[in-house]
Amino acid sequence: MLMGAEVGFDRPGVADHLRFLSDIFLRLIKAIVAPLILGSLISGIAGHGNLRSLGRIGIKTFVYFEIVTTAALLIGVAAINISHPGTGLAFSQTTASAISPASETLRWDEFLVHAFPENIAKSIAEGQILQVAVFAVLLGIALSLVPESERTPLLNLSKSVTKAMFFFTNIVMYFAPFGVGAAMAYTVAHMGRGAIAPLAKLLVTAYVALALFILVVMLPVALWARLDLRRFLQATAEPVTIAFATSTSEAALPRAMEEMEIFGVPREIVAFVIPAGYSFNMDGSTLYLALASIFVAQAAGIHMSWTSQLFMVFTLMLSSKGVAGVPRAVLVVLMATAAAFHLPSEPIFLILGIDALIDMGRTALNVLGNCLAAAVIASSERALNATSKRSVA
Repeated sequence: MLMGAEVGFDRPGVADHLRFLSDIFLRLIKAIVAPLILGSLISGIAGHGNLRSLGRIGIKTFVYFEIVTTAALLIGVAAINISHPGTGLAFSQTTASAISPASETLRWDEFLVHAFPENIAKSIAEGQILQVAVFAVLLGIALSLVPESERTPLLNLSKSVTKAMFFFTNIVMYFAPFGVGAAMAYTVAHMGRGAIAPLAKLLVTAYVALALFILVVMLPVALWARLDLRRFLQATAEPVTIAFATSTSEAALPRAMEEMEIFGVPREIVAFVIPAGYSFNMDGSTLYLALASIFVAQAAGIHMSWTSQLFMVFTLMLSSKGVAGVPRAVLVVLMATAAAFHLPSEPIFLILGIDALIDMGRTALNVLGNCLAAAVIASSERALNATSKRSVA
């Protein structure tokens, strides 16, 4: 990033010619999206077995996940529309086409029709990630209803595809320094130091939005569930701190599950809710996706109506599911969303300059959100032990 910025300042002519490296990186990222969404959603849904066997706890859990992650997306949209950190960056319109007319003028019934694929190969080729996600969800549900002996081969294939895309992503990320450096060089060559203030504003907006989510969504939910807030904060302090320091949700998973058991959540609820939440309830990541997607539009000087923004939120709500465990998953989904809405890629590379700082906060919120989900579901089942096992031990 620093080398790219230096080249952009001192050798703008060279920076123009380096853009092909960022284009290659962008193409490789886009190649990951469809198989990753298909494999992860299909295996994530069908992997639980027959949906009818999930029972009441499963239904409560997934309804809770959808409500909370949708709230996170809406808070992200509201925050970025209030602060407008991308306004004024004015990326060249040669790097950004206008929002697809279809997404601007779709009526609600046309939007629903557009969400369903008529040909999955066509949807993949055209980068229609919402249609790909809908297809994967429906196939996952259908597969879960198939007898186990017949479901296993396709389920194993989906898991293998997801695992392979995990390593594919790792390979692509070895090229990331060249792609990001070239993109930064190209951006700085055309914009100069004017990009620093908007990025700082985006960073502040992100943390304010994360804090707002805790206050207006998580706190009321915890009070509604009648959780002991002091004990809950004590139980989550260590896993959340691990997540913040490492920027990795997976690093905090074992400790989060252990602490929730000590807090009084039954093991069977912990074992179901928290791992499922790592795929379907990443509150910090979904909030950040809403922020970053609209920041890209603002940076390109593209006005998005509220209809288009809600369309994007619904797309993110589905496409972000199931990919959280993959390194740089947020980047993959953000790239795919930008491509689907005909947004430029250059502002995304610009965001990467502060992504590590934002990643710490959003990862900590991911872990906190999943711990809260386990406690809330246990409370709703009247299965939460109000006496800390730590004090007994």
